[in-house]
Amino acid sequence: MITALAAAKAYASTQGGAAKLPGAGAASGGMDFGSMVRNAINDASTASKTAETQIMAHAQGKAQLIDVATAVSAAETSLETVMAVRDQVITAYQEIMRMPI
Repeated sequence: MITALAAAKAYASTQGGAAKLPGAGAASGGMDFGSMVRNAINDASTASKTAETQIMAHAQGKAQLIDVATAVSAAETSLETVMAVRDQVITAYQEIMRMPI
């Protein structure tokens, strides 16, 4: 189980070391968390569309089965990654909300 501290450390490592204020990563030229999530979702969407295209090409006899299996596997991996990040963000948010003020 990943804790909020581990999630914060992972976020800090994507920001080049020390944790920064929201929006500071974009100002200094680094990628902010929102952009990172947006890119991951776009990659998952692209992989899914590629898999659908390969499935249609295979149904028409224009693609090999191995190409279809590879595209579907890549789409599945991308989706699982996005879902895992989502779950960790929700868990971290819930833990933050439980903290006493």
